[in-house]
Amino acid sequence: MAALCCAALAGGLVAGAGLDGLRALASGDAPPADEAADHGAEPADDGHGTQDGYGGTGTGTGAEQALHHLDEMIVNVTSASASGRLTTRFLKVNVAIVYDPAAPGADELEARTLFLRDTFQDYLRQLSETELEGSLGLHRLKAELLRRARAVVGGDAPQEILVSDLIIQ
Repeated sequence: MAALCCAALAGGLVAGAGLDGLRALASGDAPPADEAADHGAEPADDGHGTQDGYGGTGTGTGAEQALHHLDEMIVNVTSASASGRLTTRFLKVNVAIVYDPAAPGADELEARTLFLRDTFQDYLRQLSETELEGSLGLHRLKAELLRRARAVVGGDAPQEILVSDLIIQ
């Protein structure tokens, strides 16, 4: 579980600061000039958990991106005990959707938040604990949630899924 948390942290740092920003942070140098301007401005929060002006580089298009936070989700997942007996455990996950406000379907994202949560929870309930293990499990989870987000919104506005917390208890 600690390895999964470390992998998620590393992925979040790379997604947030970029490789050049991480190198600058590790070496103590100033960030590159084009990124230094982005770090000085705070994104505007519209009160609904979205932040406009998030200048991400995840898609490589250079387009403005926004962040839409979903409320914490807690579901039951199946787990096998040491004796092979099936048990249930709690899965707690916090996710945010990085989206392109100019893409088709972006205006539907806020209006369809409840449908997004329902679709995500339906998928999460089908998972077993072993399907969430390791970096492959996290990658598969993010890919499936992104696919479902695009289906619910009806476009390619959702660009990436960010997982801030993933806890199995």
